[in-house]
Amino acid sequence: MIKLLENLDRRWIFLAMALCVSVPILVIGLTGVTFPETPTPLAEAFFAEVDRAGEANGRQANVLIALDYDPASAGELSPMSASLVNQCAQRGHRMYFISLWPVGPQMIDDSIQKVIKRFYPELVYGKDYVNLGFKAGSEQVIKVMGVDLTAEFRTDVEGTMLSEIPMMEGITSLEDFDLIAEISAGYPGSKEWVLYAATQYDIPLVSGMTGVQAPQNYPYYPTQMQGLLGAIKGAAEYEFIVNAYVRENIVRKMLVKNGIDDETSRTLASDLDQIPTWTTTAAAASMTPQAKADLIDAATGATPGEFLEGQRRMGPQLFAHLLMVLLIILGNVIFFAQRRRGGSA
Repeated sequence: MIKLLENLDRRWIFLAMALCVSVPILVIGLTGVTFPETPTPLAEAFFAEVDRAGEANGRQANVLIALDYDPASAGELSPMSASLVNQCAQRGHRMYFISLWPVGPQMIDDSIQKVIKRFYPELVYGKDYVNLGFKAGSEQVIKVMGVDLTAEFRTDVEGTMLSEIPMMEGITSLEDFDLIAEISAGYPGSKEWVLYAATQYDIPLVSGMTGVQAPQNYPYYPTQMQGLLGAIKGAAEYEFIVNAYVRENIVRKMLVKNGIDDETSRTLASDLDQIPTWTTTAAAASMTPQAKADLIDAATGATPGEFLEGQRRMGPQLFAHLLMVLLIILGNVIFFAQRRRGGSA
C-alpha cells in the first residue's frame, strides 16, 4: 500500500478534487438541500446589531451600507450583502448605499435588483433606500463624511440632488447614522471604517470580509466592531440566521393579518413545524382555505435560491477540505513509513 501511494499518479488526486467539488454542487443543485449551519457568536452578534439598530432612538433606523468589493470577491461577499439587505428590508431600516471601490456601484445595483426589486417591490427609492454610488478618495472620503457628508456626496448615483431626496433630510454626517454595515474585500475597507468612523465617532459597526482579511480584524471585535463575518463560512452562518428570522417574521405578520392575536402569532411563528397541524384546529376557523394554504407555504416552503448561495457553497468547500486533510495525513504516513524503512535498513 505504501509503495502504491508513493507512486500514485497525481492525476488521480486532481480527479478526486474535481469530484469533491462537482458532486456536492450537482446534488445540492438538484435537491436544494444544504448542510445545516451552527452560527458562531460572531455571526449572531452581526445579526443582533443590525436587528436592534435605531432602537435607542425610538425611530426607523438609518443604516449606511458600504459595499467595498468587486466581482472577484463576489463569491464570498455577495451572499453577505444579499442577506444584509434582506434583513434590513424586513426590519424596516432605511438603507443608504455607498462604495469606496470603483466597481462597487455594480455590486450595489446587484443587491438592489436581486433583493429589493424582487422581494420588496413596495419599498420606494428615495424614501426607503438610496444609492449614493462610488466616491474616490479611500479613507479621506470617510474622514470628510464624519464632518460633512454633503461635501463628498452632493447627488445620488442618478444625479438627483440630495436635498430632493426625502430620506436624506437630517442626514449631514456619519453621526446621523445608527449603524454602519460594511462588506469589504480589502483596501479601503473594514480597517479604515474602524479607524476613521466607528472609533472616531462611536458609531456601531458590523463588517463582512474575505477570509484573508478576517484574522487582522478579529482584534477589533467586539469593541470597535460589534459583528464580524469571515469568508463564505461567515456568510453561510449569517444567511442561515436571516432566513430563519425572515420566515418567522412573515408567518407572524400573516397570522396577525388574519385576526390571530399577537401573543399566539409569536408563539406559532417561533415553532413553524406546528403551523400545518394548527391550521386544522378550531383556532384557525376564522381563516379562509386560501389564507391557510398561503400560511403553510410561508412556513414550510423552499427558501429562495438568492438567499442560499452561502450555504450551497459550503458543500463543495467542506468536501474539498476533507480531501485535503486526508491527503496531508496520507503524506505524513508515507513520509514516516519511508523514514522508518530507511532507518531499519
